[in-house]
Amino acid sequence: MAPQVVPPSPDFDWKNVSPPPPPPLLLSSPPADRPAHILQHPRPSRVARDPLAFGLTETAGYVKYVWQDGAWGQQEWVPGSQIQIPVGSVALNYGASCFEGLKAFRQPDGQVKLFRPDENAKRLCHSAHIVSMPELPQDLFYEACHTAVAKNLQFVPPHAPHGAAGSLYVRPLLFASGAELVPMAPKTFTFVVWVTPTGSLYGTAGGKAPAVDAFVIEEFDRAAPRGVGHAKLAGNYAPVFRHQQKAKSQGYAITLHLDSQNRTHIDEFSTSNFIGIKKPAAADEKPTLVVPASESILKSVTTKSLIGIAESFGWQVERRPVPFQEVIDGGLSEAITPIKSITYHLSADKLDKITIGDGENAGPRTLELLAELTGIQAGDRKDERGWTWPAEGIDVAKA
Repeated sequence: MAPQVVPPSPDFDWKNVSPPPPPPLLLSSPPADRPAHILQHPRPSRVARDPLAFGLTETAGYVKYVWQDGAWGQQEWVPGSQIQIPVGSVALNYGASCFEGLKAFRQPDGQVKLFRPDENAKRLCHSAHIVSMPELPQDLFYEACHTAVAKNLQFVPPHAPHGAAGSLYVRPLLFASGAELVPMAPKTFTFVVWVTPTGSLYGTAGGKAPAVDAFVIEEFDRAAPRGVGHAKLAGNYAPVFRHQQKAKSQGYAITLHLDSQNRTHIDEFSTSNFIGIKKPAAADEKPTLVVPASESILKSVTTKSLIGIAESFGWQVERRPVPFQEVIDGGLSEAITPIKSITYHLSADKLDKITIGDGENAGPRTLELLAELTGIQAGDRKDERGWTWPAEGIDVAKA
């Protein structure tokens, strides 16, 4: 789903935004060993407490690195949101681009922390390898995200329980900026990290999870069995836009993909993984989390986190192929991306609708998992797993 571009908030004085001086390079060890920055004087948020849309807001600037002569160059701070690249760049002409998405949350004491950047760093390297781009050193990834957040701290929404006020969305983007006429990897690549304050895409923050209607896309295959669906490539998303738009025009907020080979098993939603919950057979038993096992789906940081939370609750976790018929038969009582129904083609000219849960709201077990996840992200619940980084927060004064 393409983010909606929203106008700047009237609370921002864009002409007088003065970002602090560029931070020194912090090429060092991964988060566990890297010195944290102590937040002594938290910069207050310039984002209102009203719920934010999942869209774009102009911020102070972004971080940029260029790969040339076989190595990554020095960090550059770029004010604003524009970038200049050759019209012949391999990214523009042949689609050599991959990206990540992670979030920074304001904590109860005003600190700002990123959620699981180590996982995003590893996944970006995987995607880069798939499209013949240089992998990023993990410490460079941390440094870039740290600087991008530190120099945009005033745009991090204020703290609210379970992240209800929103977060600072952090977008690392790696692309082949060098120009080539022949379809081949160039000699120049660019890595940027830009940010924007956003709300939740489907409203799953603040301990709430409004359920939406889903539609199964059956006339289009998102990823081939031995293709690149497991990498977060820009080219994986654009072909889905027209199908999403069609579904949205018919009242469906989210679209679901089945496996491309047989179209009998669940792969994932267009914008997130599919995770189901099996209701326990007896009252004294724990629920079971069901996660599709497929080489065509993206390895989601959120999914990995929810699996860890479910296991800490004593739940069973099944990683296996999930037949769509199992959903039709009511085998899954809830879905973590809160959906109240799934509509699919029963035949060429007939639709059928599967009701999930009570058909109106997210189920109680979904809410239980999401409350723990968003509570950790926003600092309302203890982070016993070390998922938020850095431990003592990001401080603009020490960046």
